[in-house]
Amino acid sequence: MNLTYLIFILAATIGGGMIPMLFKRIHPNLPIYLLAFTGAFLFGITIMHLLPEVYHELGHSAGIYIVLGFFIQVFLQQLSHGMEHGHTHLPGAGHHHVAVFPLLIGLSIHAFMEGIPLGFHYEDQSALPSLMLGVMAHKVPEALTLITVMMHAHQGKAKLWRILIIFSLITPLSAILAAQLGQEFEVVTNSLVYLVALVVGAFLHISTTIFYESGTKHHELSRQKVLAIAVGIGLAFITLIFE
Repeated sequence: MNLTYLIFILAATIGGGMIPMLFKRIHPNLPIYLLAFTGAFLFGITIMHLLPEVYHELGHSAGIYIVLGFFIQVFLQQLSHGMEHGHTHLPGAGHHHVAVFPLLIGLSIHAFMEGIPLGFHYEDQSALPSLMLGVMAHKVPEALTLITVMMHAHQGKAKLWRILIIFSLITPLSAILAAQLGQEFEVVTNSLVYLVALVVGAFLHISTTIFYESGTKHHELSRQKVLAIAVGIGLAFITLIFE
């Protein structure tokens, strides 16, 4: 496992969380197009790299774990209120009464799941760098939304930084844990592919939900949003040259 990948993911998460701290006014269309781009990119990476890998390793039984992972993410969404999609289903415009603890628990479990595939050894040499790019892109709107909601809930600046730093560390530490345990224990090595299949299901839920719920009214596809999706899918195709 390349530690440089984890540093990039850490930096992307912190950078995304810093955006609402540094800029009081963000153009309302920026999160919409950023979500559309990152959702399309993550979807493309999942389909082109992770899905073939888990089916190669597990055969037809991979579908069971992918579907299970999809619905695990549905459950986690009830805790995180959809924040891993880069937006939130919290009631009310101000979010003053956010139940911070369950929200952070749900989002932290999701962040931990994201790190597991980064500690897996892939037959496809392009899978890991491509996955790193997909997770890194996804972290930007995810962290941006987390800190924005925390700011609306009137969390102090010191607490915002603590939340951001801890959240930023979860995915890299999860990747390191998966890689180390996979090297030390054969049972973990054999189990990792099943966990990766679960995460594939979660990624499919997140990325497809982003297509429909990235901030536009009535789930409309504007020309700019279609362009952002096309760029994301196009970049996912380009990762195939890593092979």
